[in-house]
Amino acid sequence: MSAYDALMQFQRETEALGQIAGRLGWDQKTMMPEGATPQRAEEHGAMANILHARRIDPRVGEWLATAEPVGDVAAANLRHIKRNYERTTKVPAALTAELVRTTSLAHGVWAQSRADEDVASFLPILQKVVDLRREEAAAVAGNTDPYDALLDDYEPGATGESLGAMFAALRPRLTALRSAILEQPAPQALSGTFDEPMQLAISEKLAFAFGYSIQNGRIDKAVHPFSFGSGLDVRITTRTNPTDPFNCFYSTIHEVGHAAYEQGIDAQHLLTPLGRGVSMGVHESQSRIYENQLGRSRAFTGWLYGQMRDQFGDFGIADEDAFYATVNRVSDGFIRTEADEVQYNLHVLLRFDLERALISGDLAVNDLEAAWNDRFAADFGYAVDKPSNGVLQDVHWSQGLFGYFPTYTLGNVYAGCLNVALRDAVPGLDDDLAQSDTSKATGWLRVNLQQFGGLRTPVETITHAAGSAPSEAPLLEYLEAKFSDIYGL
Repeated sequence: MSAYDALMQFQRETEALGQIAGRLGWDQKTMMPEGATPQRAEEHGAMANILHARRIDPRVGEWLATAEPVGDVAAANLRHIKRNYERTTKVPAALTAELVRTTSLAHGVWAQSRADEDVASFLPILQKVVDLRREEAAAVAGNTDPYDALLDDYEPGATGESLGAMFAALRPRLTALRSAILEQPAPQALSGTFDEPMQLAISEKLAFAFGYSIQNGRIDKAVHPFSFGSGLDVRITTRTNPTDPFNCFYSTIHEVGHAAYEQGIDAQHLLTPLGRGVSMGVHESQSRIYENQLGRSRAFTGWLYGQMRDQFGDFGIADEDAFYATVNRVSDGFIRTEADEVQYNLHVLLRFDLERALISGDLAVNDLEAAWNDRFAADFGYAVDKPSNGVLQDVHWSQGLFGYFPTYTLGNVYAGCLNVALRDAVPGLDDDLAQSDTSKATGWLRVNLQQFGGLRTPVETITHAAGSAPSEAPLLEYLEAKFSDIYGL
């Protein structure tokens, strides 16, 4: 057996164990009994120890030193394994296990603190999470920016400085567009209550309309919707709100975008480093183009309007055009995941700046709520009314996911680039979307991006599919054109 073959056999087992470890997290967020949290933390820690030991196994270094790649696939596998090996060997096993154990506990504390609207009860364990991630970042970063070391976990090759520059270019035009929109009369808002089983029935139709394979997945409910898995087991969650069915519908489409990426990867990459999405920014590009450019398009919302009429009868929206405006209504709100396309990235930029300050030490954990509330008031013009609408709304920091938030806006930027190429490639797309037929759009994404998994770097992945390097310009042009039309700007 060659060094490459031995390495890949070992790696397949590591990838399989990683999937099992991740499934423990899926279960914790969906089905695990509340009282099991302390035991689950120990189980997470045990799996983390096993995985860490495999990832720093000296044989991996020996195989990497002598393996000779044949072809692009082998070269890409070695690139991923080497990057992960070099990173992991810098982090002590005890620190890795403690991070996993602490974040498992922190998730439960966060959920209870959010339910109780009690920030103070969450801050002590958040401090532990921040301290541990700072320690990890310092071990990995060397003489570079510790935040970049964390960001690299989610978006290899990106830096806080480069993203900060991109976000600085986004902010003025987004702010100007928001101001112009809010000066105009708002479209009619959805009102009334909507039966939960009926919401879930439409949600399931939406999942299937966008190509989700239920044979290799399942749909459950969670406080914070997410997707999990790769290859032959890719699961999604959604949530319901009796007064806001759009929350359910677009959470489902969003998570299907993530799941479709994983289900669309070429089967030859199963349980290899290439068998999952290459980065969270690229992953988010799929969820956002499914959710927004396709799911919130005038054509597709026309079909969705008919589905809602069938389920709920007359719900107060006169016709398809009015419904399209309602779906894309820009209005004040606190919650990132419920934000319209215009304001969504402003929510992300807030989090990006705060978490960089936390990791650098410029912002103390005990001052986080005040800093959040001050920044929110400055950006949006009104005050946070309760912690669950503010600093406690997201699960990410409880899980130690520092460096994750900016990939949401990066995904929107990528989606803007992909949308231009998709529309050029499929000129009659709206006719299909009006019949809920997304197959040409999702098929184009599968052929040009999804099937390759981690074969290329994130920037190369987008450049290959879109035909040009990533830029914020297409996203801004799309938003300005769409909302100028809706609001008569």
